[in-house]
Amino acid sequence: MSSSTLPLLGVAALAAGLAVWWLAQLKAAKAGRYVGLLILGQAAALQLTDAGPRVAYQHLLPLGRMWTERPLALAVVMLQVVAVTAGLWRDRAALISLVKQIPRRWSLAACLTVFVLGSATLSRAPIDYARELICASGIQAVALGTLVLALLALPAGVASRFAARIDRLLGDPASDAGVDRPAVDGFAVGLAVWVMAVALVLNRLSYQSHPHLPDEVAYLFHARYFAQGLLTVPPPPVPAAFDIDLLTYEPGRWYSPVPPGWPAMLAVGQHFGAPSLVNPLLSGLNVLLAYLLLLELYDRRAARTTLLLLATSPWHLFMAMNYMNHTFTFTAALVAALGVARSRRGSRILWPLAAGAGAGIVSLIRPLEGVIVAGLLGLWALAPRSRRWNLMPAAAFGIGTLVVGGLVFPYNAALTGDPHVFPIMQYTDSHYGVGTNALGFGPNRGLGWGGLDPLPGHGPLDVLVNANLNGTALNVELSGWPTGSLLPLALAVLLIPWRRNDRLMLGMIAGVIGVHSFYWFSGGPDFGPRYWYLILLPCLALAASVLRQIDRAPISSGRATLAAIALSLSAVVTFVPWRATDKYYHYRGMRPDIRELARTHDWRGSLILIRGNRHPDYHSAASYNPIDLQAPQPIYAWDRDSSTRADVLHAYPDRTVWYVDGPSVTGAGYRIAAGPTPNPVAP
Repeated sequence: MSSSTLPLLGVAALAAGLAVWWLAQLKAAKAGRYVGLLILGQAAALQLTDAGPRVAYQHLLPLGRMWTERPLALAVVMLQVVAVTAGLWRDRAALISLVKQIPRRWSLAACLTVFVLGSATLSRAPIDYARELICASGIQAVALGTLVLALLALPAGVASRFAARIDRLLGDPASDAGVDRPAVDGFAVGLAVWVMAVALVLNRLSYQSHPHLPDEVAYLFHARYFAQGLLTVPPPPVPAAFDIDLLTYEPGRWYSPVPPGWPAMLAVGQHFGAPSLVNPLLSGLNVLLAYLLLLELYDRRAARTTLLLLATSPWHLFMAMNYMNHTFTFTAALVAALGVARSRRGSRILWPLAAGAGAGIVSLIRPLEGVIVAGLLGLWALAPRSRRWNLMPAAAFGIGTLVVGGLVFPYNAALTGDPHVFPIMQYTDSHYGVGTNALGFGPNRGLGWGGLDPLPGHGPLDVLVNANLNGTALNVELSGWPTGSLLPLALAVLLIPWRRNDRLMLGMIAGVIGVHSFYWFSGGPDFGPRYWYLILLPCLALAASVLRQIDRAPISSGRATLAAIALSLSAVVTFVPWRATDKYYHYRGMRPDIRELARTHDWRGSLILIRGNRHPDYHSAASYNPIDLQAPQPIYAWDRDSSTRADVLHAYPDRTVWYVDGPSVTGAGYRIAAGPTPNPVAP
């Protein structure tokens, strides 16, 4: 049995027990038992999932391994299946009556298709994929059945009291009529503080305030020399001993080729010695910006419901804990969207200029997403209002985008010698082949990452594969619901009538997914479908819109939002701790043990030779190198081979030497193999 099975099930059992007790006090004991079963069942189902800290998409364990490795979790799930099947059969008359009241029932088949196909990621063997699809969609269906039974068992009086409390918390659209919408209120501030606090805790405890992806190592290196006001730094004395991914080595300089927008922001945190605070603080700001934007588009009830979903979204929370650039991209995109929304109230130039600046910042962080944001928001800025095209605001938006986004051209020229040649494209062309990282289709697309890019080149079949990889990840990560996160989106697209601003959200989703279909890489399994991160708020806004429309129906009586709150709370107490401990703790083998060894040993002025692989062994240690590799601090070099070792020893003849075995050598953490020893080439 997995050592993590009992703790997670224990936490879930405690949460389930509290839910049962609380609802029993409200004279809703039967509903409480189903809510408790929902929480406990989600924890058990997660334990039957093989995710782990390696670079791979998650899958359900084969049934044989479930029996031998996770018998307790399997027993809980089987108990849930029996209880829910019996309950659904007992309440079949009420269920049939509910289905008959659903409009456009023909669309339910399409919703069911999305529900099933989103439940499992592709496998190389079709038979394995088919088996997992049946099992995974069955687990989701059982969770959905549990939720339905809980709602059916909820007494009408208790449901009414809950609906009244939710109305007080989220607001009633009728109360918004004729009232100016608040800019930012205590509800939004409270959720912003919650998100920042959770992100900081996750960064500290799960991520250990340490980079885990090669991209993050490069970003932090980039931020450190930006914080010192440098565009590049002198190259290392032995490049082979300081070989880090996503760094360009030239005879007279050393620099990161990634776009400058995110390292520039990260440099602010680096300047104050706290880069770990940047994304958590930005995530809190994003909650406030999202609220302001939503109030421009929806009533207060929809805005607050969306914000509640955003504050409990595992995708949002885990992205906020890391050192990746997606959270800042989200910030800039929100500024751009809010500026356009405000500009459509009147003809003032300031808001469209600010919106354009936001779009320009997006292009400095993630250029392709900058094109998407500028294109979609530019069309929105231009779109007619009162039968007149908004030429002046659209022009101001374009000017703001070009002025800020155009800052990349002198940056490119300084690094590549050509304003139109991006350093990252020059890097991939030189390391992997010309055009391998370019947009579009062709047999040469891709960097040879077979485990993450299963088919050579990029063509229509790759688009479908990438859509599956990202779609199933979205189903898991967006809300962390045991029923899957795609169900409300399927209802929004296929069953519920669209409102005007819902079309804006659907347009944003279609634009982001559509443009990324021309790119060869899906983004991999790191932090969900991260290349689609800009659809986070549109997806949640559509989900909130669906909940509100269902709540208005007589068959619901306010139960839809209550169901979403129950699912989100279940995700917070089960999915979030599971993902934090099962996947992102020591993710990819990256761990900060070398930092702890440096604290307990006097390594000042020493040369530390790291034995093991480039990633994770050397990357983890290299994160703590100073920018000046001659500084009187520990210098971490990769003990790559005997020739490289000899060169680096000659480069640092006056330093005491330590030899440290990395995790790939020890099978655990870093371990001192020898030291301190005099440098054998010392004069």
